[in-house]
Amino acid sequence: MKRSIYDEDHEAFRSSVREFLDREVVPDLDEHASNHGLPRDFWLAAGKQGFLGLEVPEQYGGMEAGDYRFNAVLTEELAKVNMTLPSCVGIHADIVAPYLVHLTNDEQKERWLPRFCTGELLTAIGMTEPSGGSDLAALRTTAVRDGDGWILNGSKTFITNGGSADLVVVAARTSPEKKAKGISLFGVDTSAEGYSVGRVLDKVGQDESDTAELAFEDVRVSNDDLIGELDTGFISMMQFLPQERLGSAVTNLAHAAQILDETVAYAKERKAFGQPIGSFQNTQFLLADLVTRVEVTQAYVDQCVLAHTRGELTAVDAAKAKWWTSQVQNDVLDHCVQVFGGYGYMNEYRVARAWRDARVTKIWAGSNEIMKMLIGRDLGL
Repeated sequence: MKRSIYDEDHEAFRSSVREFLDREVVPDLDEHASNHGLPRDFWLAAGKQGFLGLEVPEQYGGMEAGDYRFNAVLTEELAKVNMTLPSCVGIHADIVAPYLVHLTNDEQKERWLPRFCTGELLTAIGMTEPSGGSDLAALRTTAVRDGDGWILNGSKTFITNGGSADLVVVAARTSPEKKAKGISLFGVDTSAEGYSVGRVLDKVGQDESDTAELAFEDVRVSNDDLIGELDTGFISMMQFLPQERLGSAVTNLAHAAQILDETVAYAKERKAFGQPIGSFQNTQFLLADLVTRVEVTQAYVDQCVLAHTRGELTAVDAAKAKWWTSQVQNDVLDHCVQVFGGYGYMNEYRVARAWRDARVTKIWAGSNEIMKMLIGRDLGL
């Protein structure tokens, strides 16, 4: 079914993203995977193209698109290459960006946003902790008042861009007695004394991403590094999580759809018993099922993108999109591996790497179980 949510401007932007990826990124993917991270040259090149500042006001060097559909187009094209690109770029340009644009004061905007847009200041967000997982309200990292500043202590884990970030938006407990209502956000310069990167984690997939552990040992930050109002961090995180989950949904589906297209093409070419494997009824029925599942899911995700563009996307609808697309993605890719047979288990084939890369989508941005709990509560259960 032909999609109708994008106009000529969106498609022109898509062409520029695709051209950039073909020229600057795809030829070096194996090197990025070997190095377990994207080089700064990638970020600078993406910044030069304007891809990192879609939500940032023009006065700070951004595009100020004012239309989430441009974010979605960028995410889709990144996901067609692999799952890692929208993960890393998304953390910076789609997840951290709202915090720096909407919660910061003028001085902070001047300090951070121009370099954020150029790729000179790479960002990450420090929410998840070793003991907390999806339970953000249970975080243990603390920020204790010390004169005119704060002292941070604690640790974070599974932090995308954690090994190379220059600035990390860190969630810390500033008023323990207030529980969830006592969390604040700080912009932590990674050159600060007491800040350290632990392991760059050895993951099952997404080799191009420098997912890392972070440690804060008596890290001093000033009041000028406080992002938003004191003790409003949890509220802010809940406010921006729907966009994160929608970005995940857009990524999940675009990634699965691309590999499914390649699988259909493979089924037409690969022969067994003297005929293309796509001519067997079992393969036909399977691929018909998968294509239908992807297209029907796409209709829902597109409506979520439009709703978010209008400022109407609810947290519950974002949760539905996140968990459902990750389930569809993993189901589709598992079947794609099966269609490829033994070759589907070889890392030299995109389908194998896609299958590995996708498994985490049922866990991150809030596990699928948490998403179902949110939906169930909305039903009054």
